[in-house]
Amino acid sequence: MPNDLAQRCVLVVDDSKFVRTTFATILRPSFGVREEVDGEAGWAAIESDSSIVMVLTDLDMPKLTGFALIGRIRASLDARIRELPVVVISGNEEPGSKERAREAGATDFISKSAEATEVLSRLQNVLRLVATSKELESTKQALDQSATHDPLTGTFTPHYLMTEGRKHYAHARRHGGQLSVMALRIDSYGDVVRAAGKDVADVVVKRIAKLLLDKVRTEDSVARTAEASFMVVAAGTAAPQMLVLAQRLQRELDEAKVTYRGQPLRFVTSFGVASLSLDNVDSIEELMKLGLQRLKSSAGHKFLPEVSAPHLLPGEIERALQVLEKADAARLGSGVKQVLKRLQRIAKKLH
Repeated sequence: MPNDLAQRCVLVVDDSKFVRTTFATILRPSFGVREEVDGEAGWAAIESDSSIVMVLTDLDMPKLTGFALIGRIRASLDARIRELPVVVISGNEEPGSKERAREAGATDFISKSAEATEVLSRLQNVLRLVATSKELESTKQALDQSATHDPLTGTFTPHYLMTEGRKHYAHARRHGGQLSVMALRIDSYGDVVRAAGKDVADVVVKRIAKLLLDKVRTEDSVARTAEASFMVVAAGTAAPQMLVLAQRLQRELDEAKVTYRGQPLRFVTSFGVASLSLDNVDSIEELMKLGLQRLKSSAGHKFLPEVSAPHLLPGEIERALQVLEKADAARLGSGVKQVLKRLQRIAKKLH
């Protein structure tokens, strides 16, 4: 038995004890094996057990089907989970089940009646394919980190955006300045790919990138962070201005008229905004993460947390108040009374 067995665990998810026992018996000489009886239990195991390197799953199960389990795996924010190879244990499913499972993200299929040698050979081949893919991805990432611009859109690469973002964050913290980020995702990208093909979808992404570059300032940093996602880092910009930009962009994209073979292609987008004027963070990475989290919950134009929305102020007022909040009373000396008098006059005027 290999010494790294603890790091090579295969999860078998099937509501049939006979099937689980059969595959566990085949696998145990070469892998660690974990068995679960339904999709929900399988998902809990995947989340908690980092030794799992592959999932074998049935499709027709209680609580959570194999289709839904594969979907959760592929949608996970954890790269370890998202990239797990998933092999479907296929039986007498309805026609089209395999295609549906493949569309959900299944890596391969193996029959419940397969011989032991075939099972092991297929699974070893899958693991070798995954390892090769990871090596290629690592090489691609290394090349990406040496580049500064995305070849399709002309925006920055994610690595270069992080480099620029760290500079902006350090400057903002050092000088008490503003800094905001905006995450943008084209939710309808997959629909465009299915309706018109990837080439047309990439043209759409390129147009949206141009619109984004035209709307931001030259000193702002814009990057394509995923196939259909962008992020803007704007120095000297408070949350209200960033929110206005996000709303304007969404209106323009909602109203955009692009047709393919006489049929309109509709854009559905999500935005998320985070800002030093609202968020207490310790790094640009944390600020970007907040923007992405709000993007994921931005249905219904919810770009910022509801608790923050009532406190949004114009940028110049927000900056002035922040200066006052950080001011040292001892350093202001006799000026404190003058500041209070002026604030009282402003308050009376507003009332």
